[in-house]
Amino acid sequence: MTDQELTIERALCLLPDAKRILVMGCSGGGKSTLSMALSRRFDLPYLSMDRDFFWLPGWVKRDKREERALIAKAVAGERWLMDGTGSSSLDLRLPRAEFVIWVRMPRWLCLYGVFRRGLKHRGGTRPEMAPGCPERMPDREFLSYIWHFEERVSPGIVEALQRYAPDCPVLMLKSRGETARLLDLIESPD
Repeated sequence: MTDQELTIERALCLLPDAKRILVMGCSGGGKSTLSMALSRRFDLPYLSMDRDFFWLPGWVKRDKREERALIAKAVAGERWLMDGTGSSSLDLRLPRAEFVIWVRMPRWLCLYGVFRRGLKHRGGTRPEMAPGCPERMPDREFLSYIWHFEERVSPGIVEALQRYAPDCPVLMLKSRGETARLLDLIESPD
């Protein structure tokens, strides 16, 4: 994919020193679960694109200018782990990231993940979601976004990585097994 793409073993050497980590990928792929675990492990402030920038209570979208201003302020910080793809702000986030994890699961797994979390959190608000945004089952538009993510969104991610972060290391995780392996190795580095 890119010259900066890493193996899990190489990532394990670089991750502990990274002060600004960006985790992105399709909805339902496990970004937030991974992000929260890495945030705890490396003691980095956890920022959720959904909770902290995109959504206001009641599933109201934040104004784009305000959203970008909040993101710009957040990425100016020295230490963070940011969870979320948000292609429209990669120009702000990628130049500041020291490490990128791209959770690139197959679409069927992302669909499963979205339905699973919908059932798990139904009526409640997920930890990575803005207050007042109770979980709901995915609608047709959201399912289409997931189904077509690889062909519609991924090329823009590749382009943004090459344009805004050509030297930033990228770890691509393509299965739950790879994600579990990364977490296991990080938790027990010996």
